[in-house]
Order: sequence, then structure tokens, then C-alpha cells
Amino acid sequence: MIGSLRRVDLRDVWSSEPQDFTPWLAENVDVLNSAIDLSLSIVEREHPAGDFSVDLVAEDELGNPVIIENQLERSNHDHLGKLITYLTAIDAKAAIWIVSDPRPEHIRAISWLNESSSASFYLLKLEAVQIEDSPPAPLLTLIVGSSEASQEAGETRREFTERHILRRRFWTQLLERARDRTTLHANINPNPYSYLMTGAGRRGLRFDYVVQRHTSEIELYIDRGRDADSENEEIFDRLQQSKAEIEEAFGEELEWQRLEGRRACRINKRFSLGGYRDDEERWPEIQDPMIEGMILLEKAFKPHIDRLPV
Repeated sequence: MIGSLRRVDLRDVWSSEPQDFTPWLAENVDVLNSAIDLSLSIVEREHPAGDFSVDLVAEDELGNPVIIENQLERSNHDHLGKLITYLTAIDAKAAIWIVSDPRPEHIRAISWLNESSSASFYLLKLEAVQIEDSPPAPLLTLIVGSSEASQEAGETRREFTERHILRRRFWTQLLERARDRTTLHANINPNPYSYLMTGAGRRGLRFDYVVQRHTSEIELYIDRGRDADSENEEIFDRLQQSKAEIEEAFGEELEWQRLEGRRACRINKRFSLGGYRDDEERWPEIQDPMIEGMILLEKAFKPHIDRLPV
């Protein structure tokens, strides 16, 4: 039996763009990543840009800022102007505009900007759909993406900001402290990003350190690339069958995040001792639990990862 797909009024799902949709998108950025085939992480909501504020500011894989402007209505000149203003105000390399109904003239304008500037512009159409009586689901459709020329320009790394310098320094210190305890990340260089990753012995599986402003995590991340959602979920389900044994070996409970309908899955442990924005004198007490936790995480998962199909 095949159900019928119907569209739902966006305001029935998110009654307010700033109070409902923007916070939702910040928590579900993987939905946007799947639509535009990028790997963004949300940095800040309502980021100041002169006298205005950007709905969301994200970072791409190179640490470049990306602005996201949301509009639960038909595209208009006001928001197009804001998009360009915000991009220049924070020196971003890419801008994403999410609307419910893109006007033809704005589609042409975004295409022209991609061909005429060093930045990358994305215009997406947002809809909400459901099958029969299912919960409504978001549907993001890429209307205009960045041109090849702007993609190449967008890969040029901007001058490091303060947070990039801090994160590189944080990872440098963590790797030095971990050197005598584990070889897992021994061949990994410090970087300015929010994560430090290494392979876990199977394609698409990796062990990550993650640091935010005032928190940190360790995780097993499962991502075999675009269009591999079912494969990622199958690996996650196989590992979850051994959840009790894995958590016993780790020594405490883990967060098992299958992330239904998204591209990747993860199993992680969060720490609330602090992050890279905390006093550098406290970094060792933040890093030591991450290192010891990573040692235990690898040990707990290794026999189960080894038994996975290639």
C-alpha cells in the first residue's frame, strides 16, 4: 500500500520563524547539510552584524563562516538585501537563503551573485509534508546552488579568527597530553575546527573529539557519505544490538543517536567541564576526561567494529 503525500502549511508546523523555525534548524542542521551537500555546524543564533542580527551563523568544514537567513514566506527584496549586507558585515564565504516561495527574479539574482562574486550563494525552498496522518516532515529543495567558480573561491581559507586560534591551541595541547596514553590520534595534526577525527577501522566510521565553547564530547561517528543513510543506520543498529556489552566495557551509559531521516548516526559521551572558551589554565582538567574517555570508547567498540561487514 502506498500512501499519498500532501503539503502542510508551514505556519502549522512552525508558527514563528525566529521563535520556532530558526531554533529547530539550529538543532537539525543535518537536514540542511543533506539538501546542499555541505557539512555545516551551527555556531551562533542572532549573530550581530552592525545594527542588525543574522538568523544563524554556521561554519563549513574549513572553519569559514556561513550565514543563514530564514523566511517562512515568499522571497522579497528586503531579505535579499539583508543577505548581502550580513555576508559582507561578517566577511562570510557563503550565504544560504531559505524561503517558502522563491520569486523568479530572486532566483535569477542569486544565480547572478554566484557568477559575479567570490562568495557562494544558496537559495532553498522550504515545505512541510506528511503521508496520511504521519507527523509533518521538512522538505528542503535546492533551487540555486553556488557556481563552480564560487565553490573554488569558497574553499580559500579566511584569515583565522580568534576562535580558530583557540581551537588549534586546544587541540595541540590535547594531542600532547594524549601522546603517552594512546596512539589513536597520534598521526592527526591539530586544526582550527570544532572536531578532531581519526578512522575507526571501517569505512565511514571514525572516532571524534569535539569541543564547543563551554562543553566537549567524544563520539563514534557513522557516515558513509551521501545517499548512504540506510547503510549508516544498518551499522548503527548492528552496534546497538551490543549496547549493554559496549556500555559495560565503557563504564557508563552513552548517547545513541540514530538520527532518523538524516545522513549520519553517532554514539557519544558529553562532558560539561568546559570548552575552548574557558580559561586555558583549566584546559588540562577539561582534556583529561576526554582522553581517558576516548581510550575507553575505542576499547569498548573495537571488537564490535571488527565484526562489521566491510
